[in-house]
Amino acid sequence: MHTSNSPAVQALFLFLSENNEGLQNAALVLGGSHALKRVQNLLDHLGAARKLSRCARMDLVALHELFTLKYVGDPERLETALFSEIDPMDPMVDEICLLTDRLEDHMRAIDAASDLPVFDFGIAA
Repeated sequence: MHTSNSPAVQALFLFLSENNEGLQNAALVLGGSHALKRVQNLLDHLGAARKLSRCARMDLVALHELFTLKYVGDPERLETALFSEIDPMDPMVDEICLLTDRLEDHMRAIDAASDLPVFDFGIAA
């Protein structure tokens, strides 16, 4: 895929780099140690490879799903238990919402700049 050097991909890399700590904290709070490890691996990979590999795309989708609370509500999922422990008034909630919106904006921009959808959010904006 030749999107790796596109301005949209470079903007995503910059966002991830600049928000490294916040992304890791949010992943830990919303998904536990497994989610934290996955984000750390993603950040390490993108920092070293500077390429949007298939694995990195899958990790970004998983991060987006975690941040958008896709699995909250399923009593069998750790995300549900962790989410129930978050105080809605905690300032961290606003930071997570901002990170989520910005991550999705970057992913959508990559899709818009690609011949084929990379993350496939569909047509709706």
